[in-house]
Amino acid sequence: MTVEAPANPPSAPAGASPAAVVSARQLTRRFGRLLAVDNVSFEIAARETFALIGPNGAGKSTLMKMLTTMLPPTSGGASVAGYDVARQPQAVRAHIGYVPQLLSADGELTGYENMQLSARLYLIPARERGRRIEAALAMMGLSDAKDRLVRTYSGGMARRLEIAQSTLHRPAVLFMDEPTVGLDPVGRRTVWTHVRELRDRIGAAIVFSTHYMDEAEDVCDRIALIHDGRLAALGAPAELKAALGPNATLDDVFAELAGVRIGQEGQAP
Repeated sequence: MTVEAPANPPSAPAGASPAAVVSARQLTRRFGRLLAVDNVSFEIAARETFALIGPNGAGKSTLMKMLTTMLPPTSGGASVAGYDVARQPQAVRAHIGYVPQLLSADGELTGYENMQLSARLYLIPARERGRRIEAALAMMGLSDAKDRLVRTYSGGMARRLEIAQSTLHRPAVLFMDEPTVGLDPVGRRTVWTHVRELRDRIGAAIVFSTHYMDEAEDVCDRIALIHDGRLAALGAPAELKAALGPNATLDDVFAELAGVRIGQEGQAP
């Protein structure tokens, strides 16, 4: 499936701030009797780094799937890069990058070959592909490994390759579902160092989910805490901690608002 952008981007949808690159408006998703996402509203600005945190089953993945057009909303709505996720899904896909939780790069191909596949998927003109691929690999620190089979990469290298693949078309928003899960601390830091550089270079907003509170605090402009499908808190890490007390940590905020301790997600509060 190819991804093609419309020639003329629309103006901001009704109810959305002109500066918002992501706008969720009373976004709701049901699965039968299960209310997975319940009336969630927020906006994300261009170049903002925004995290979704919350216990397992809180609704983070469902929310991200709606924003990336993989699931239609039951009610409410959302726009990404000025396009409606329900009415203009193809246009949304042309303006986002998406990195799934499970590694998806083909291990039997080289890093460069994986990048070539993505360049064709995003309809990047043949005359530009080589330059863009080389630049993206350099940005992610993978130039020296481009001719190696991906199955020989470390987990962190494979994740950085997927980020490079997902940003070849210079998206307005990069969505990442738990991008550093399973990586050691050095691998996590390396991924985020390159993601920051990427954000500054292409001007994309970064939206990701995570269970690592130190990661959310270190890299985010704002955090949305999702609990039982609802938006339980939204703000900068310092604001969320200050609201709880002068010595509060982000782990404390998570425990207070979600009713579980880090490492106990999925257990009854």
